Amino acid sequence: MKLVSVIGARPQFVKVWAVARALHDYVDEVGRADLAHKIVHTGQHFEEAMSGSFFREFKLSEPDYNLGISGGSQASMVGRMVTALEEILLREKPDAVIVYGDTNSTLAGSIAAACLGIDIAHVESGLRSGDPRQPEEINRVTSDRLSRILFCPIEEAAELLRNEGIVDGVHLVGDVMVDSWCSFVEQRDEAFVQGLDMGPEFCLATFHRAENTNDLGRLAGILESLERLVAGGRPVVFPVHPRVRNLLAEGKVPAPAGVKMIEPVGYARILALQNAASLVLTDSGGIQKESYLFKTPCITVRDRTEWTPTLRGGCNRLVGADAEKIVAASEEIRENPPRNWNRELFGDGHAGDRIAGILWQSYSPSTLEVRLQ
Repeated sequence: MKLVSVIGARPQFVKVWAVARALHDYVDEVGRADLAHKIVHTGQHFEEAMSGSFFREFKLSEPDYNLGISGGSQASMVGRMVTALEEILLREKPDAVIVYGDTNSTLAGSIAAACLGIDIAHVESGLRSGDPRQPEEINRVTSDRLSRILFCPIEEAAELLRNEGIVDGVHLVGDVMVDSWCSFVEQRDEAFVQGLDMGPEFCLATFHRAENTNDLGRLAGILESLERLVAGGRPVVFPVHPRVRNLLAEGKVPAPAGVKMIEPVGYARILALQNAASLVLTDSGGIQKESYLFKTPCITVRDRTEWTPTLRGGCNRLVGADAEKIVAASEEIRENPPRNWNRELFGDGHAGDRIAGILWQSYSPSTLEVRLQ
């Protein structure tokens, strides 16, 4: 069985760890050695804090291929990736290509595989924000349409696929990010948080999505809300994404006064920050989920989210980028914190194991012989 995983952004490093570990554990368990799992890093996230540190923390071996492709428009980036991936896939001739989530790397991997007639397995399939303008929505919908095997993290995702007429090859397996969270949660870097000396009421802010960073009005509104939170007595720590850092350096938007801006952090530190924070403000899907697992209230600075189950009981508030609404939501949560949390909402931490079993059943040598007859 030969598989190629295509990754490129930091959430995918978290996801591929769970799948790679489970694949090798599964092979060890059944006593078979005929597994080849190659990892292709497109280079979409290339900076040390966004890429290299995650590979070291997860003890992932260096990618078999690193394309070094980043920057430019969505279409430009995807096009360059597809061209490079086609050459690799022609050389490797895998049984299937595994793609993860909703990034440009996901779409590129799906297109390259589909054009070569190679099966696609989509991890984190079926999610929808309902906004076709979002690059992430384009990536996930297209990848789902092209995939032969669709691994859904939650029941709502499988239901959305059924509503779109996609029923074959759909598997409800749970969320692979929960696998990683369960394995690393006790290794979170609490000393790092203590060193920041933010106090018990601090808020954690993270945002990077194009809908917020490409619209300077939206970005200014979010940054204003952080400044107002600090002025109201709630310290804010803000790991600054490179895209936002560049906009601040260029003077495109004003830096929020009083906010503790730091470099992006690795997995052990972001887990510790989410656990210790009184409130999280983000546009990241992964941060929405991890904050939920920590029972830390979250405000999502987007107009829509694909992780709608987190909205139940006010655990996550969807407020957009308006500073007034963000500050009002933070005060409401402070006065009436959510209490109805469901730790099993995203699965039991064994999604990777289920994925490994399904892939083995689909692409083990005996199965392939039957399919080729």
